[in-house]
Amino acid sequence: MGRRGQGAEPSGTGDDAGVDVTFTALLEDSAEELYESAPCGYLSTMMDGTIARINATLLGWLGLDRAGVVGRKHFADLLTVGGKLYHETHFAPLLRMQGELRGVALEMRTAAGGRLPVLVSSVVKHGTEGEPMLIRTTVFDASDRRSYEEELLRRRRDAEQARAEAERARAEAEEARRQAEADRARLADALAVLQQSLVPASLPPVPGLETAVYYHTASADRLGGDFYDLFPLDGTRWAFFLGDVCGKGPQAASLTSLTRYTLRAAALHDPEPTAALTTLNAVLHERYAAGGDPRYCTAIFGIVEPGADGGATVRLASGGHPPALVLRADGSAHYLPTPGGLLIGILPTAPIGTVETTLAPGETLLLYTDGLTEARTGPGRDQLFGEDALLAFGAGQAPAAPQDTVTALTTLLRGFGDGLDDDTALLALGVPAARPHPRPATDPPS
Repeated sequence: MGRRGQGAEPSGTGDDAGVDVTFTALLEDSAEELYESAPCGYLSTMMDGTIARINATLLGWLGLDRAGVVGRKHFADLLTVGGKLYHETHFAPLLRMQGELRGVALEMRTAAGGRLPVLVSSVVKHGTEGEPMLIRTTVFDASDRRSYEEELLRRRRDAEQARAEAERARAEAEEARRQAEADRARLADALAVLQQSLVPASLPPVPGLETAVYYHTASADRLGGDFYDLFPLDGTRWAFFLGDVCGKGPQAASLTSLTRYTLRAAALHDPEPTAALTTLNAVLHERYAAGGDPRYCTAIFGIVEPGADGGATVRLASGGHPPALVLRADGSAHYLPTPGGLLIGILPTAPIGTVETTLAPGETLLLYTDGLTEARTGPGRDQLFGEDALLAFGAGQAPAAPQDTVTALTTLLRGFGDGLDDDTALLALGVPAARPHPRPATDPPS
């Protein structure tokens, strides 16, 4: 008989041996059975998305049969319309670049027409020569998670409603009303200070140019998402930009801060407008879209260089932003179109629209955000001010210096009243009008 290892416990009764045999038998599932009956979905696809293998668990969730799926459908065919769009624009490109994605929330479509919320993880498998061969994907049923999130949202709505009712009740007491007013005033002061940290309070003087700026915040208790800046690049060139981020509040403030400092750093590295916006697109896409939380902005970035002849050369690049408006010295006004520019941060690479112009003495370039053109006008506030009306307004002001242009637009904005329900930023720069030379003094007749 063999000896027990030192310190081993005695085997006990024969019943223990029977339990060990039973437990061992339970562990002797085949690999195929483990794959097919796993508590999560498995599928393998070719690099073009064609499904090569899928387990019974996922087929059961979707109500599909294997013969109608393997070799006949692509992974994207199993997704809802929204999930398919996200897969084509984000999931698949990122997987090709990174080789692996984990925990991405998608929705799959069942054979009965229902939606199945899932969490998807995929990894690219490579051959012996390093070439990508197939994609293995794991799918987890996120229905319970979705229900939990919806319950949280419902409870949040209930809490907000209860808070609103409590505020109305407290408003009945004068002391409570005064306290609430004081709290709102302190919050407004704090937000105003924070808002000032996101946009410069004033613009630096630019030799040979005049500048003017205006910023309107639509709500005193929410941070705006518009931004602008003007700063020197070297002894002769100045960079400037203006834009609008998606959303409001703290998230918009965070995106605004990242955008401003990214554009400043990018311009110092490569001052070309197209390069600056391309860098910003890469930063925003990597920071947000690659993590499944896409955020974006529109932006227009320019370089202005005053010339020795009294004029100035301007080069502009735009990513999905409204076109700049030029007020000419001859009394005309026109837009500088930058066609083809895409929203910044949506895709890994984005086309950037560019344009170049020259400002003569007495001419002004105006940048603005869409809060101006999308202001609601008319008796019922059911019409948008629009780019045509802005062009006509600019033509009525031309020629005008930057400060005169911004002052006129400020008056216009105030006239919109509650029709101006979005943040609005204005940035104008121009070449001062040539002043007539004074006539030389003459001696009086004797």
